[in-house]
Amino acid sequence: MEASSWDALRKQARRLEAQLDDQMSAYRKLISMKSDGSENDIESDIERSLKQLQQVNSQMQTWVSSGGSEVLSHTLTRHMEILQDLTQEFYRLRSSLRAKQQHASLLDLRDFDRAKFDVEEGADSSDQALLKEQAAIGRSTGQMDNVISQAQATLGTLMLQRSTFGGITTKISNVSSRLPTINQILSSIKRKKSMDTIILSLVASVCAFLIFIYWMSK
Repeated sequence: MEASSWDALRKQARRLEAQLDDQMSAYRKLISMKSDGSENDIESDIERSLKQLQQVNSQMQTWVSSGGSEVLSHTLTRHMEILQDLTQEFYRLRSSLRAKQQHASLLDLRDFDRAKFDVEEGADSSDQALLKEQAAIGRSTGQMDNVISQAQATLGTLMLQRSTFGGITTKISNVSSRLPTINQILSSIKRKKSMDTIILSLVASVCAFLIFIYWMSK
């Protein structure tokens, strides 16, 4: 590949990173405002930008693995760290917004409960029990959302780590025939990669299980 290809990928990565900074800034403002439904559009935009940045980083990793210099490898590592930070910040902000929305929903439900009690003080106890059950389900749903968001952030981090180790393994394999001592390092990295794969599989399974419980609780 020509140097211009690397420069184009870096330019695209920086553009997406700047775009994500602006989107995250707008998303943070929503947390201090009353929800009007616009957060769904911003969340979709951020998720789309994160996916595009991940794809650009993958292309840069392919470029480095094919014979890029050590300087380019450090540059790629920095871009991957930025992506990881942005991803974790997005999940943290989304979890915070969901908690705020859930709190507001519970307050509305509590006010409705009080108004209903004032108007129908003699209502059946079964109606009151139903309202309490709805409030409990709402609290459980909010807690489940937080757990799922944290699991998604952990999963994203592990995927980035796995991708990084994959690039390192490829480069070491290219020189292992000339430097026999590299074989020991390569074996250690492969063991680490295998462990990361196991952890990634476990996290994915936990995420799937939590999502299943989440939908079952609705």
